[in-house]
Amino acid sequence: MQSVVFDALVHGVYVVTTRLGDKVNGMTASWVSQVSLKPLLVMVSIAPPRYSHDLIKESRVFAINALRPDQVDLGKRFGYKSGRQLDKFAGLDWLAAATGAPILPQAYAYLDCRLTDTFTAGDHTLFIGEVVEAKILHPQAAPLVFQKSDFF
Repeated sequence: MQSVVFDALVHGVYVVTTRLGDKVNGMTASWVSQVSLKPLLVMVSIAPPRYSHDLIKESRVFAINALRPDQVDLGKRFGYKSGRQLDKFAGLDWLAAATGAPILPQAYAYLDCRLTDTFTAGDHTLFIGEVVEAKILHPQAAPLVFQKSDFF
């Protein structure tokens, strides 16, 4: 199958977080990309069945938390179960960003975003966000590069 070639594409590992009122959720994602420098825009691709999908659509905010190489387990925590069934943030420290989206202070870096556009792209939705705030939290570290063997 041609989709196997996707394994040859290099990308990071992120926890995309959002907040709608008292609902706080996050999901592991690797389909994240820069879109524009002026204004500063980023994109995350999310499948409609994911709990975060509708929360982002309704709240119109999300944060992209870039993980460090020693945080594969944190990536798994946000990737294997739905936030509909459990609180993925239970026992985990987090901060509210300018938009209210959760920031993981242990992450390598974050981008706090306001949703500007959505586009249907095949079986996913592309969420485009304007970066409101961004920071490298642990400059001595490096970002985690996705390797299928770490997660499957």
